[in-house]
Amino acid sequence: MKILQFGKFYYPVFGGMERAMYEIVEGFNARNISCDVLCSNTKARNEISDFGSYKVYRAASYGLIHSTPISPQLISTLWKIHKEYDVIQIHHPDPMAFLALFIVRPSCKIVVQWQSDIVRQEKMLKLFLPLQNWVLNRADAIIAASEAYAIHSPYLIPHSDKTEIVPIGISGEALRADEDNVREIKEHYQNKKIVLSFGRLVSYKGFEYLIEAGRYLDDDYIILIGGGGPEEQNLRELITRYHLDDKVYLLGHVDEKEKYNYYQASSIFALPSVTKAEAYGVVLLEAMAFGKPIVSSRIEESGMVWVNQDRITGLHVTPRLPKELAQAILEIGNDPKLYQKFSENGRERYQKLFTREIMIDKLEALYHKIFNNKRGINAKS
Repeated sequence: MKILQFGKFYYPVFGGMERAMYEIVEGFNARNISCDVLCSNTKARNEISDFGSYKVYRAASYGLIHSTPISPQLISTLWKIHKEYDVIQIHHPDPMAFLALFIVRPSCKIVVQWQSDIVRQEKMLKLFLPLQNWVLNRADAIIAASEAYAIHSPYLIPHSDKTEIVPIGISGEALRADEDNVREIKEHYQNKKIVLSFGRLVSYKGFEYLIEAGRYLDDDYIILIGGGGPEEQNLRELITRYHLDDKVYLLGHVDEKEKYNYYQASSIFALPSVTKAEAYGVVLLEAMAFGKPIVSSRIEESGMVWVNQDRITGLHVTPRLPKELAQAILEIGNDPKLYQKFSENGRERYQKLFTREIMIDKLEALYHKIFNNKRGINAKS
């Protein structure tokens, strides 16, 4: 059995989709199940990366339009390699990947990993919708990361009979912090309580509301936001306007290893997203793995409300209300018993639901189902 994961980008690019793909690919290959990758490159040339046990085919890309890489060579690359694979798992949203699938029309099993609806690009969606419908009709199975998203997405509801819930999981082995660096981070910020957040600096992440929440926090709290993106300058201007230069810091890009040091150094993790474009929040899993209580937005159509459970692993707050966000942070940070409860429950929830092993188990079971093969998935040949 050979599997191809097909999505926008791949490691070392590490957004939510890329992280999910990485965990799936690494997880399958660790079980000696052959799983390769097809994605767009960040450069205008084709490349094949050898990861030892698997290959990553990167098709030349010529920039982004509405967050979509323009990679026409995905089509020719898929044409060359598609007959090698028994399953293609395609990660949505990625219009170029859907177009490649439509043109090549491979005969193997097709699984759609529904990372998110297309929320912000409404005009593009109108043009893309017939292609999206074709792929969903063609798919042998559709994966949603949470039931909340599956039952609220208007595009998944008509396909509920072949939609499976497979929560994204992450490996705990990599989630290690360097205690010397952790101590340096804490000392650098004068051992204040760190409210941490990570993500691309884009509008739907709602970072402006987290920044404004800093106006209502005690002086023993600081806010650290890691990531880069088009909203960076606007956020810096907001910090200056509210005179929060000594309370809110934009960290810029933080690499994966350093990111875990910040998790360990932090007190509370916040995810203030404002739309269901935040479909799940892999950063929430990382926070729980580190035992950090979470404050996240209450968006019923998003998987966030299921990942972080209100009053169990953290608190839900109304989107776009900075004062309520600050009050939730203070409620957790100023109550040691509540803090300990959320911390312990978060670690336990991660271990029970969100490890890579659990995710791969569920994906294997799904593949058994679509092949109706009781013998199981064969090892690499």
